[in-house]
Amino acid sequence: MTADFRADGVRVLITGGTSGLGAAMARALLEAGATVAITGRDAGRATSAATELGCAGIGMDVRDEDDVARGVDRADELLGGLDVLVNNAGIGMRTVNPRFLTDPQPFWVVSPEGFRDLVATNLTGYFLVARAVVPRFLAAGAGRVVNVSMNHSTMNRRGFVPYGPARAGAEALARIMAADLTGSGVTANILLPGGATATGMIPDDFPPEHRAGLLAPAVMGPPIRFLCSPEGAGVHDERIVATEFDAWLSARFGG
Repeated sequence: MTADFRADGVRVLITGGTSGLGAAMARALLEAGATVAITGRDAGRATSAATELGCAGIGMDVRDEDDVARGVDRADELLGGLDVLVNNAGIGMRTVNPRFLTDPQPFWVVSPEGFRDLVATNLTGYFLVARAVVPRFLAAGAGRVVNVSMNHSTMNRRGFVPYGPARAGAEALARIMAADLTGSGVTANILLPGGATATGMIPDDFPPEHRAGLLAPAVMGPPIRFLCSPEGAGVHDERIVATEFDAWLSARFGG
């Protein structure tokens, strides 16, 4: 059932789409008929990943409002407009502690520079990109924002400063976006995988016996296709967990 959702002709901008969840969502949407632009902080990597996926690639640093404005303009130009924004760009705990799962560090050991950079990417970046895109949606009278999040347990886990607080802030921001957009014709929802995923955010020394339990990034495919499809029109202020998507869909629409 979920694999049947189509997004033909829908123009989607996915931030942080060069690998992991972003690349998996881009692939699923391209297979569903959407036209997609992905962004990455490194322009060369964004171009390379986009070539492999078969979509547009844009170098864009979500931490910088001027670069975001330029990148969003470029995405609009390449796709001929925008219908959906997927806020996904983020960096993980390994940027401040490469062994965060096996040797968690207390918050007072985290460097201020590492804290600021992660929050600037994972929280401020969501704000800056949405701030650049949503006025275009409002002018058009329609549009959809999907903010990628993580399990609540990740937000208050020992040794997870600054990743946990940044994700909690991004989720709060997403809920306020939805409240601000209610009645506007523009929708905003939260999408999360539902568990740890096999992406580059997992440290290299993660025990092999535990890797088998990681979710494949492709788990994000069915719900993101739905959120970009005609069937997803009008869905607003929902928190959709990818591993529970079938149950959520049945509860909302029956069947």
